[in-house]
Order: sequence, then structure tokens, then C-alpha cells
Amino acid sequence: MKSEFRYIVTLFTIILLFICDIADAASVRAWLDRNNMRMGETVTLNVEVSGDNGVVKPDFSSLALDFGLLATQSSTSVNIVNGQSSAKLLWAIGLEPKHAGTLTIPALDVAGQRTQALSLNVLPAVAGAGGKAGDDVYIDAAIEPRAAYVQQQVSLTVKLYFAVNLTDGSLDEPHADGLVVRKLGQDVNYATDIGGRRYHVLERHYALLPEKSGAWSLSPIAFRGHAVDPSDVNSFFSRGRGVGARADAITLDVRPRPPASGNDAWLPARSVTLDADGIDATVSAKVGEPLTLALRLKAQGLGFEQLPELALPKIDGTDVYPDKTTTQNRDDGEWLYGERERKFAIVPNRAGPLNLPAISIDWWDTVHDRAQTVEVPALTLNVEAAASRGPGAPVAGDAADARKEPNATNSATPANVAEPIAAADALRDGPGDGAQLRIWRLLAACAAALWLLTLVAWMLSRRVQYPRTTTVRPPAVPGSVATGAASSAMRTACTREDWPAAARALLAWSRAEHPGLRNLGELARLLDDPEQVAAIDELERVCYGRGVAAGFNMRLAGAFRKRLNYRRPAAAAGTITALPALYPFRL
Repeated sequence: MKSEFRYIVTLFTIILLFICDIADAASVRAWLDRNNMRMGETVTLNVEVSGDNGVVKPDFSSLALDFGLLATQSSTSVNIVNGQSSAKLLWAIGLEPKHAGTLTIPALDVAGQRTQALSLNVLPAVAGAGGKAGDDVYIDAAIEPRAAYVQQQVSLTVKLYFAVNLTDGSLDEPHADGLVVRKLGQDVNYATDIGGRRYHVLERHYALLPEKSGAWSLSPIAFRGHAVDPSDVNSFFSRGRGVGARADAITLDVRPRPPASGNDAWLPARSVTLDADGIDATVSAKVGEPLTLALRLKAQGLGFEQLPELALPKIDGTDVYPDKTTTQNRDDGEWLYGERERKFAIVPNRAGPLNLPAISIDWWDTVHDRAQTVEVPALTLNVEAAASRGPGAPVAGDAADARKEPNATNSATPANVAEPIAAADALRDGPGDGAQLRIWRLLAACAAALWLLTLVAWMLSRRVQYPRTTTVRPPAVPGSVATGAASSAMRTACTREDWPAAARALLAWSRAEHPGLRNLGELARLLDDPEQVAAIDELERVCYGRGVAAGFNMRLAGAFRKRLNYRRPAAAAGTITALPALYPFRL
């Protein structure tokens, strides 16, 4: 009877604890701030969790198929009633439908539970959905011109009007496949009155450059942000309510290049200029002296990437050396300006008239819709012969004529020839000049003698014997205790055929006389006995795993039975130092 009662009590306790766990478990719910909307508007999905802590953010990625996911906010609230506290955690995410129709928001996994699925009815956008005067926020986007040529600049102006206090926001950039977009200048901010309401205006300008012809549709430009209501005190503690606007779709008709534009580079622009600096009719030209010509090409409505490379045609009688091209893009806030500049060094190589041909570039005038040409006119210069280097020196052109006509050298007048000869005779035979020449010869001879004396003194100094220093070594003590113990240990190792012990004993023996030895190789280089050197080589091979020849222990012990035979120094008196004594005259 008692056992049955205990069983019932235990079962009741388990059920009670289970019910308490269910009561304490987190509860979740989800809802939309509205169930009906139109394309271009945004809706807020709220997910609330109560009764649990440490809940992670829900995964909203499953909504990306039908919605654009905007900013996410979270907030926490705690309520205390009769000493009992309860906490709630709320997530709010902005959603932008990608298409019209009845959209389903699937159930979400939150805190181990699932929210209920939600349904949203999205209606198509009406005409003028981008907004109009009187709305809190609206966008005005306009392009000019609506029909343009391929690669021609199309100006896009985007204006965002807002009559609320924005806390944040983002305005889309225009984009379309095959369309190059360049932002021009800085944003312009100003205020205006429209329909009796005060609006702040954000104005942006873009240059659109279509890369191919055909009908184009520019993606609608949208704005998303948050606004606060000054009359609502609670709004200052949050980002505010979500606001947004969308511009109407923009279509563009892009025409192909007209046949009348020719086959050269296609330059559809508002204006094009070609300037040349550095050479004009007043410039004096001479053979071998370079002239610098600078060409500058500027276009309004084109980038420098669209402009052709600047080059000069072949110019007879000159050598042309082009410099590197410099380029830049700039804008005035409404138009794009591309520039190319290149310098050329023109070096005349013959005297006479020099004809610089005209330089022209064809382009298409988009203002008047016709072909145009910019040109640098032709120019003729008179090239003078190169200046002579002194009296009687031939000019380059005259020398060439002399080579072509061998008898031309005989046509010089006697007066012209006699003048340089007389000057040379006066320089050679003048008494003053002869005395100066003898003085210079005497000085040169003295300098040569001094140089020879310096050389002889240096050679004699090389034969001077510097003081010798003798390296003092501690005397060997063959009969010392250390030497005798090491030699005895080596013989014992040879008897046992313990080759590593023999190597250690031999090193200990040699270090008693030469403490600086590190290994058997250094010992072998100091020895003068071939038998001892051969024994050390074979001992090293045996220690490193080679096979042992028969009778090696006897040969090793016999090679070192008496003493170590070291090499004698080459000079008994000592070694000569590399440098003389630091103080040779010190007593």
C-alpha cells in the first residue's frame, strides 16, 4: 500500500514539474504592421519572444525570395508585477516586396518554437507612385535627352524631397546592364516650398554613357530611411518609423552611330576643341635644334577613354619624337569633360622651308546633330643652317656639299686660307709664347721626376723588414698525468674495439697539448706522420658505421704507441705580423 502511494506522489510531482516548465518556456509570436500594401511601399515584420533569456536573432534569410530585406531593429522590455518579472524581446525588420500578389511569410524558428505563417496582399503600383508634392517623402528623376546616340552623355538629375526629420536613409544609385554611370560633383542641399509645404531637397547629378544602341529601361531609384516625429517623446529613443519612396521607371532610346559620321573614332559630344602650342610663324628654326609642339584635345560630354590617341603625320625633313600622353577626367557638376595632351619634339635635319601639315579630328555635334571637324592649320617655317662653331669651321650643310663636290675645296680664296695659317705661325714662333711653352715643359719634367722618386721610395719601403713577433705556446709535457691517462685509455679502447671510446681518448690526448682542437679532422691537419693521419681517417669511417678491417685495432694502437707527431712551424723564429708595431720608436 505504501509503495503504491509513493508511486502516485512521484508521478504527480513529475507532471507538476512538466507543467511548470511549459509555463516558464519562451513563447513567440509574429505579426505585420499591415496586411495590404502596394508595390514601392515597405512593411514591417515583428517577432516577439517572451519568458526566456539568451535568445539569438531569428534567421530571416528565407524571406529573401519574395522580399528585399531592409534594416533590422531590436528592443527589450522588462515588466515587474507583484514582485514577478517578465521580459520580452522584439525584433522588427523592414520588408520590400519584389512583386505584386499574395505573398506568404513562412513560419520562423525562434527559441525552439515556430511562429505562425503570415499572409500579405501586395497590389501593383499606381501611376505616379514615386510620390508627389504633399507627401512626406518623394523622388523626382529626370534625364536629358530622352533620345541619344550610343556613347553620348545622358544627364540624369535625381532630387529627393522630404518634409520630415530623417534619422538615416539610403538613396539607390542608378544602374542598368551595358550602361556606364559616373557621379558628377557633390550633392546639393537646399530647401524649397511646394504646395504650401516646406521641403528639404537632396540633388544629385549623373552622367550616363550607353554602350550599345536600343531601348533602355533604368531601374527605379528608391529611398529608404527612418523619420522621427518631434511631437512624440518616445520616438527620440528609437530610430523612428520607416519611410521610403521610389521614382518612376525611366526609359531611354539609344540610337546607333549615323552613317554620315565616317569611319574615324566616334565622338558624340557637346563640344570638342583641338589646340596646338609651342610652334607658330614667329618661331626661328635651325638644323639640329628641337622644336616642341604640344597638342591638347578636349571634349564636353566624353571621358578621356573615348578620345583618340594624338599623333603627328610624317613630316619631311624632320625627326619626330613623341612624349607620353597625359589624360584626365573632370566635371562641373553637370557635364563630363575628357582631356588628352601630348608633346612632340620636332628636330629639323636640313635647312630650307619646313612644312608642318594640318592636324584634324572629326566629331559629331550632338547639339546640332551634324558632323564637325576641329583642325590645327598647316604652318611653314624657314629652317636656318646650323650655327658654325668658330671662324673657318665648316657648316654641316657645306661639309655635305663639299663631300658631294670634291673640287669645291679648291675654290677657297687665298685670303681665306692665309689668315688661319698666319695665326698658327704667330702662335708657334712668337717669343712670348715660346718662353711660356719652355716653362710648361720644365714644370712637366719636374712633376715626372717627383713621380718617379715617389715610386722608388715606395718600392724600397716594401723591402723593409718589420719587427717580428713570436707566438708563445705553452710547452708540451709528454709525461704529464693527463697525457699518460689519455694514451692509456686509447690503447684500452683499441683492445676492446670500442671505437667511439678510442676517438674520445685520442681527442683528450691531443687537447692536453692543443686545447683548441674540436674534432679528429683538425687533429689530422696538425699531424706530420702519414701513418697517424691514415689511422685517424679510418677511425672516423669506422665510427660513422663503415665496416671494420681486420687488425685495425692493432694498427691504430701501433700508430699512436709513443707520441703525437705534430708538424713543425715554418719559421722557427716566429711569425711575421701583418702590421708593424703600434709604437715602433717606443723605448
